[in-house]
Amino acid sequence: MCGIFAYLNYQVPRTRKEIFETLVNGLLRLEYRGYDSAGISVDGPKKTATDNNNICIIKTKGKVKALDEELYKKDSLDLDEELYTHFGIAHTRWATHGEPSPVNSHPHRSDKENEFVVIHNGIITNYKELKAYLINKGYEFESETDTEVIPKLTKYVYDNRENDDVTFSTLVERVIKQLEGAFALVFKSRHFPSEAVSTRRGSPLLIGVRSEQELTTDIPIQYNSVQEKNSHNRPDCPSDIKSVGDGRPVEYYFASDASAIIEHTNKVLYMEDNDMAVVIGGELSIRRVKRQDGEVPVRAIQTLQMELQQIMKGNFDAFMQKEIFEQPESVVNTMRGRICFDSNTVILGGLKDHLKEIKRCRRLIVIGCGTSFHAAVATRQVLEELTELSVMVELASDFLDRNTPVFRDDVCFFISQSGETADTLMALRYCKGQGALTVGITNTVGSSICRETDCGVHVNAGPEIGVASTKAYTSQFVALTMFGLMMSEDRLSLQPRRMEIIEGFKVLPELIKKVLALDEKIKAIADELYEQKSLLVMGRGFHYATCLEGALKIKEITYMHSEGILAGELKHGPLALIDKDMPVIMIIMKDACYTKCQNALQQVTARSGRPIILCCQDDHEISQMAYHTIELPQTVDCLQGILSVIPLQLLSFHLAVLRGYDVDFPRNLAKSVTVE
Repeated sequence: MCGIFAYLNYQVPRTRKEIFETLVNGLLRLEYRGYDSAGISVDGPKKTATDNNNICIIKTKGKVKALDEELYKKDSLDLDEELYTHFGIAHTRWATHGEPSPVNSHPHRSDKENEFVVIHNGIITNYKELKAYLINKGYEFESETDTEVIPKLTKYVYDNRENDDVTFSTLVERVIKQLEGAFALVFKSRHFPSEAVSTRRGSPLLIGVRSEQELTTDIPIQYNSVQEKNSHNRPDCPSDIKSVGDGRPVEYYFASDASAIIEHTNKVLYMEDNDMAVVIGGELSIRRVKRQDGEVPVRAIQTLQMELQQIMKGNFDAFMQKEIFEQPESVVNTMRGRICFDSNTVILGGLKDHLKEIKRCRRLIVIGCGTSFHAAVATRQVLEELTELSVMVELASDFLDRNTPVFRDDVCFFISQSGETADTLMALRYCKGQGALTVGITNTVGSSICRETDCGVHVNAGPEIGVASTKAYTSQFVALTMFGLMMSEDRLSLQPRRMEIIEGFKVLPELIKKVLALDEKIKAIADELYEQKSLLVMGRGFHYATCLEGALKIKEITYMHSEGILAGELKHGPLALIDKDMPVIMIIMKDACYTKCQNALQQVTARSGRPIILCCQDDHEISQMAYHTIELPQTVDCLQGILSVIPLQLLSFHLAVLRGYDVDFPRNLAKSVTVE
């Protein structure tokens, strides 16, 4: 996940310094979306008396503050020069392809003359094929990113245009037809000064409009299919609808999130997938290739009713809450480009070259800390089933303390959201020293674990601001399960099971949305529990990890004592804690452990316990024995843990709020644990 911000002032005089400040402040509002590097592109000084189209790019590694400092070191830029019409673009990055560095940060350029520059949020899944094609055509690449193919492809299309009348929007339209994956894009070009073209598919993008003139509320969409007579789609033709701007002074703000726009204007237009927004001569138009059945042929300019502080987190009170509700999208991002539901194939590109070696191994060792360890526990059973290998799951600190024997024919997985967790990193170096193949599962490109492992998988969950991990856990869960599916692709006996799991992945985002719809009911349960001092969470089988993770969330941000208990161990000690005053949460789903969990429930209710039960929808037998129930949609057993952990994430959030604590920054904890 990255942050896009762009600013176009038309007939509104702004000094270059004011433009810099607008762009930098926009990035600061978006920094939660990515903070490993940042960059800006603006019009540069004239090289000659006739050259008015020079483009300057400034990029730095690190947070936006580092970029802000770098801008004022450019002696060649006259900060006091007043620009009546100007288009500047800016970007803050969360690395997915290529480590954080100035050359990998955005904006990316088409060539050394900066003929076309682009900022991008998303992932281009076919970039390798496009890159190979362009290299074959003589285009040189500078970075390791997927994004760089876009400006290079734009220049290729421009260089091979049929005539000089081809417009900027036509070039972009031809480019995006070749792109696969998700993207929000903003283009700038020296060949089309003060023109802006933006488009999106799968990644958010909106446009703020500020003008002293009254604005129209609806912008009619222009369809190319209606304009076939105008073969070059010329902007100055009468058929072009001049909806916003009309040649009068106006300012446009392009952004990934309204948080970057609200301080400038509350008038915004939300772009839809496959929309192309074009600004020429200060006039904004929305274009699409063709009209779909049932499609509304207008885009409305809406009025935001939110304050700046609120909108940074959307409609949410905390980043953790926002991240919980982002999970329908984050699990899709983890699967995107990896699972093909048409062919029922799974390809993890980072592991493909090592797959034969992994299949020859003697055992899998999965190592992590905290939430990452729980993701390993959650997927151990399905990994054993699909790989038919022995799977060891280890806490990194304990693994090191025991000097655990590791052999050359072992494959060791290292799970870490940040990729910098000290204990996990030390365990990685220990295993490399023993000659084992090492695999990283991280959410941070260019991290130490990414660099030091032999191969790996980036979970693509997007940056997590809240210290208590939520969406990274479910994305790690998905990534590890996908590894099992890839390993079992040639096992005939496992094909029915594989199909069942792949079908489960297909509907998973919609099922997550249904679970999130239970938020109000979970909040009502939190209202009863928040004054308690302790809370037990019980389950078994696939849901033991859910118990551990749910209990950890409650500890982390509510500071209540909470314990995840394996229901099969209830009679071996924990049953002594049960009475009418001890809150107990039980996870009882219709899977292989259903009857055994019912037995544990009988033991709890026999001791006057009042269990809050997470169960399947319409499970009346369980509901009759519960103090409260949270009914969840049912899916394939090995993915049910993704659905059952979300109510516990929400419960921990509401408990923390009711107890008056800072949800995003709990005491004594840090997002990335970089010391042992």
